[in-house]
Amino acid sequence: MQNIRSIFIMLAGATVLVAMLLLTFSVTLAVGGILTVLMVGRALSLKMKPAPVRAKANNGQREMRIWNDGRGTIIDL
Repeated sequence: MQNIRSIFIMLAGATVLVAMLLLTFSVTLAVGGILTVLMVGRALSLKMKPAPVRAKANNGQREMRIWNDGRGTIIDL
């Protein structure tokens, strides 16, 4: 009877250990997938960000400065 109880406790412990390993592995994969998606999204959003456009116009008077700061065109008269 003692042997059967020991075997049952050993199998229960092994089952709990395997369950914990599977849970840890699945959570690790989920977090890795989320981080990968976030990194790819950030890389793509930075790649698509337009670069500021610099332009100058000379009209004989003081130099007029025109530039685009990414949120709109600014004209300094």
